[in-house]
Amino acid sequence: MLPVVVTLCALLIGDWPQFRGPNSDGHAAKTATPLEWSDTKNVAWKVAVPGLGWSSPVVADGKIFLTTAVPRGAGLSLRALALDTTSGKVLWDREVRAVETAPAIHVKNSHASPTSIYRDGALFVHFGTLGMARLAASDGSIKWFCNELIYAPVHGSGGSPILQDGKLVVVCDGSSQPFVAAVDAESGRIAWKTSRSVEARISHSFATPALVEVNGKTQVIAPGPNHLAAYDLASGTELWRVQAAGWSVVPQPAIAHGLVIYNHDYDHPELLAVKLGGAGDVTESHVVWRLQRGAPSSPSPLVVGDDLYFVSDKGIASCVNAKTGEGHWSERLGGNYSASPIFANGKILFLDEDGVATWVEPGRQFVVYGRNEVPGRTFATPAFADGAMYLRTDEHLYKIAK
Repeated sequence: MLPVVVTLCALLIGDWPQFRGPNSDGHAAKTATPLEWSDTKNVAWKVAVPGLGWSSPVVADGKIFLTTAVPRGAGLSLRALALDTTSGKVLWDREVRAVETAPAIHVKNSHASPTSIYRDGALFVHFGTLGMARLAASDGSIKWFCNELIYAPVHGSGGSPILQDGKLVVVCDGSSQPFVAAVDAESGRIAWKTSRSVEARISHSFATPALVEVNGKTQVIAPGPNHLAAYDLASGTELWRVQAAGWSVVPQPAIAHGLVIYNHDYDHPELLAVKLGGAGDVTESHVVWRLQRGAPSSPSPLVVGDDLYFVSDKGIASCVNAKTGEGHWSERLGGNYSASPIFANGKILFLDEDGVATWVEPGRQFVVYGRNEVPGRTFATPAFADGAMYLRTDEHLYKIAK
C-alpha cells in the first residue's frame, strides 16, 4: 500500500516568513514585481545594512527582518534588525549576543547566514552554535535565548531552522558527534536531540531540513553526512534513511510528487530522488533516480509543476522531469551561484554571486526572458512580498518595486 503523503505548508500569516517563502518551496505566489531593475531603476529604496550576513530577508507585519554580524574589535555583535517595508527606515536594531572572539568561517560564509522565521508576532533568529533566540517582532525585545545547541562547526554555520507544531528544528552537523535537534518555540528549551545514525569520515554539513506529512505524521527530512534521514517531528526518532557518500551538504530538499529530491555531497554533487515512506534503511528500495550533471552544491532545487529546476555553483542551469530525472535542457548562465532559484512572476529567477539576475521562462525549452544587475555580492536568496522584491547584497538591502 502506497503511503499517504501531504506536503506541509507554513501558515500564510506573513508575506515571506522564512527561508524560500511561505511554503519553504521557493514559490512567490500572486506577486507581480518588476521584471527589470538596476541600481537605480525600479528601486523604491536602498538602505545600508551594517556588518555582514547572508541570511535572507523575512517579510511580515509591514516589516523586513534581517540578521547580521557586526565586527567589534576581535569579536562580533550578532544582531537582528527590523525595517519598515514602505520607507526602509530601521524600526529597531537589537543585539542578540556579543561574541568576544569571532570564530573562523569559510570565505563564502558569514556569521549570520541562517534565515530567521516569523510566526504569530514572534521572530526566531538563529546563529548556529552561537545561539538561537525568540524576539518580539514589534520591538525586538528578547523573550528567550538558547545556547544549548553545542557542536563544533566547520567553516561556520549555515542551515536555517524550520518551525512546525511549536518546534524549531535545526541540523547540527559539526566536525564530530553530529545531531539533529528540536527547540521548543515557547520556552527555548531543547525538546529532543537525536544523534546521526550513520558514521562518516567527514561529518559536517550545513543543510536546512524540510517537512512532510506521511500517513498522518509529520516527518523532518534532514540530509547530512553520508546519508539523508527522516525523523518523527514529535519525538525525534529516526524513521528511515538513505545512504549515499557525501559531506558538507547545503541545499534544502525539495518535496513533490511523493518524492524528496536532495543533494548529498558538496565536492561531487549529485541529486537523488527518493520515495517517501518506508522504515529503516531504504537505500536499495526507494531511490527513484540519480543525476550528477549540473547538480548544485549550494542552491536548493526548485519544483514547478512536473519539472525540477536547479543551478550548479558554477552557473549551469538545468530543467529535468521531477518524477523521472529525464533531462529537458542544461545551459550555462555564467557566474557562480549560492542563492536558491525562485519561481516568481510566472518565471524562474536565478541570482548569481555578483548581483546578476537572470529570468528564465519555465518550460522544456531554454528561453531567457531578461537579465538585471546591481553592484555588490549577492549570496542571499531574495524575498518577495506585496508586489516587491527584497534583494540583499553584502552592503545594502534593496526594495525593487514599481
